[in-house]
Amino acid sequence: ILGEHLRICPQGYTCCTSEMEENFANKSRSEFEAMMKEAGRSVQTTLTAQHRSFDSYFQDLLNKSEKALYDAFPSMYGELYTQNMKVFKDLYSELRRYYRGSNINLEEALNEFWTRLLERLFKLMNPQYHITDEYLDCMVKHAEQHKPFGEVPRDLKVKATRAFIAARSYAQGFLVGSDVVRKVSQVSLSHECTRAIMKLMYCPHCRGMSSVKPCNNYCLNVVKGCLANQADLNTEWKYLMDSLVVVADRIDGPYNVDTVIGTIHMRIAEAISNLQENKDSITAKVFQGCGNPKISTKGSSSEDKKRRGKVVLEAKSSAQALEMLVLDAKGNLTALKTYWITLPGSLCSKKVMASSAADNKCWNGMTKGSYLPEVMGDGLANQINNPEVEVDITKPDMTIRQQIMQLKIMTNRLGNANIGNDVDFQDASDDMSGSGSGDSCPDDVCGKRLSKSPSTRQPETHAIPKQSGHGINGASSRSLPSAFLLLLSVAFIAVQHLWR
Repeated sequence: ILGEHLRICPQGYTCCTSEMEENFANKSRSEFEAMMKEAGRSVQTTLTAQHRSFDSYFQDLLNKSEKALYDAFPSMYGELYTQNMKVFKDLYSELRRYYRGSNINLEEALNEFWTRLLERLFKLMNPQYHITDEYLDCMVKHAEQHKPFGEVPRDLKVKATRAFIAARSYAQGFLVGSDVVRKVSQVSLSHECTRAIMKLMYCPHCRGMSSVKPCNNYCLNVVKGCLANQADLNTEWKYLMDSLVVVADRIDGPYNVDTVIGTIHMRIAEAISNLQENKDSITAKVFQGCGNPKISTKGSSSEDKKRRGKVVLEAKSSAQALEMLVLDAKGNLTALKTYWITLPGSLCSKKVMASSAADNKCWNGMTKGSYLPEVMGDGLANQINNPEVEVDITKPDMTIRQQIMQLKIMTNRLGNANIGNDVDFQDASDDMSGSGSGDSCPDDVCGKRLSKSPSTRQPETHAIPKQSGHGINGASSRSLPSAFLLLLSVAFIAVQHLWR
């Protein structure tokens, strides 16, 4: 029939009614969006699998370290351990919370652990004295000077914070990447894009050419126009993939999580040994600095509370497993780097089944022949002269712009983790890419904020300054004598009268 009724396909002779054309338009739209989601799911699957593998490995390291501590310490230290089990449990609990993204200060958490442990052990090792909380406060103030645990706390703090910062940034990076792909894959097609996709995929059917494939360059122009905003993710996406690779090298190198995390229990045992071996000299120094505590009336047999045996703890290395994890991750990350700009070509060759570039018997949008227009570049700015899709380059998609910002923020975090700097992390239970997440800050600010746990210190209050020599300003003017204010008013009225 004559095709004068067609609104999308060429208006020559056709075998499509208006209703068929509309049905084809809806069909092509749903099929193309399904292709996009399928391609996105493949990337999501890769990233979430990498996250799951590393997360499982890291959690296993922590669990084994904690279990080794629980298995060995009771027989090794007796009451010294059993009476202080909560101190150790709390430490591992804080380490897990930090890794999962809670906004706590890791250095402060480690300092708190050593302080609590020192207070408990000092009392246990000196049961013949009545040691008050005030006395313990004095002892803790001198701890940095006496180094009761040797160099272990300082060394562990440096190494553990770097390893944990790198590990949690690395794990979070995979989740952010996956979440960005999920959100971008849900962006719906514009009206102009729906028409272009229909013309590409189903207009040949309306011309009786259902077996003719679309020309490859024609397909590329259509898909590049439709996915112009998505292609603008490319730069920040590549930065994220590269940053994850760099941090992966840190995790298996200078900040080796296997060596650091897997030996926490050994370092604690080493620290306790240092304290016990130097017990007498440390106690003497504390007594010298804080005075002699009163003799306890209860009395106690302290011998049973001393260390019962030589510290013999082993770390079961899983370095080979870590090396394989990192190697696998780097391979996948490198493969995903160009995902957004290779997506049009992938969709055209695998999904739309376009013909080869040299084919001159392909569907070119009007008839069977060759396709002459040049292929457009990638991204929104390059679509100004796209012959197949009308793209408004002045109106970028806001959902995609938000995801570009999320990529920037995550890359910034990884960059800080690479040099051992901590940055604010929102809780893992929050929606990472929500517009109200509080993460939309400039790059030069996001990277420099240090993670701080909520301070327990009361807010400072400032008294109103005294007036002598400081002038009259703001709140302080309210404290002026009323007689003086009255005098000022009278003077003001008098001046006005003179000017008149």
